[in-house]
Amino acid sequence: MTPASRVSDDHFQAWLSQVNEACGHFNGRKLDPGFVGQLEKCQVGQISMSIVDMTQVNLFRGQREIRASGADNYYAVLQLAGTSRIEHQQACIELQAGDLTLIDASTPLDMHFHQRSRQLSLILPRAQVQSGTRGVGVACAKRIEAQTPLASMARQMMLEAGRTQHMANNESLAVLDALIALLRPAISQDSIPGSHERMFRKAMALIDQNITCEGLSPEFIAREVGISMRSLYRIFAKHELVIAQYIRNRRLDFCAESLRNPAMDQKVSSLGYAWGFSDSSYFSTAFKARFGMTPGEYRKRHAN
Repeated sequence: MTPASRVSDDHFQAWLSQVNEACGHFNGRKLDPGFVGQLEKCQVGQISMSIVDMTQVNLFRGQREIRASGADNYYAVLQLAGTSRIEHQQACIELQAGDLTLIDASTPLDMHFHQRSRQLSLILPRAQVQSGTRGVGVACAKRIEAQTPLASMARQMMLEAGRTQHMANNESLAVLDALIALLRPAISQDSIPGSHERMFRKAMALIDQNITCEGLSPEFIAREVGISMRSLYRIFAKHELVIAQYIRNRRLDFCAESLRNPAMDQKVSSLGYAWGFSDSSYFSTAFKARFGMTPGEYRKRHAN
């Protein structure tokens, strides 16, 4: 082994050790001598994430690495630049810049990075994901495309969390809850067979498509899906949801995301109207009940 190759191998092993410390146990191999690897870890409150730069490397987790990690969590993976190929749970996807996906840390994973790639990995505790998805199965290795509004808002939330220097534990947990709630339509897996599940998925899609409309209501959803109000309530109850509360909370989550965006200077009252709240007083009361502070206080809290 030449001195140059020995230095290269030492660099690879040092980088792999950083990955193992930040993200749980992985094994890996260089794909050619052009390997490059860097890692930046961020910990704020209960939020733990890593930004990893890599080229010409294969990272993988088998049962041995999974047992060694002992971590019971998911990874929300955001492709910041370049591409990556991910094989996980009998699926194979390719992430482009801006795409997201969810990875289950308890099952094998194989990732290839042939070209320069930059990836953000955010740890999501399993109990929090399962609570946030209301017991519905969690769909992993599903590409959430960059151009979708859901991916755009989730991407902004993850990047902003990485830039925040100080956050109390309860605040950081609230951010994770908000991210899981935002991703719920994309990561929820069919768990009720037959027509009831199709109707539930159609209702969820209609809610997101009409979330800014003041006229969005359980009656509207029942009419568009073509079922009775009683059937609609029963279908949502199977997921431990009340449809009116789900619509309200979904709107509030989008409002909170807008308030955290420093580029959004819209008045609080106008923001409520923009997301379908016709009464500014009710909007303020509902927001405080969900987030523990008024919209104005929330904006100030996340201003820096």
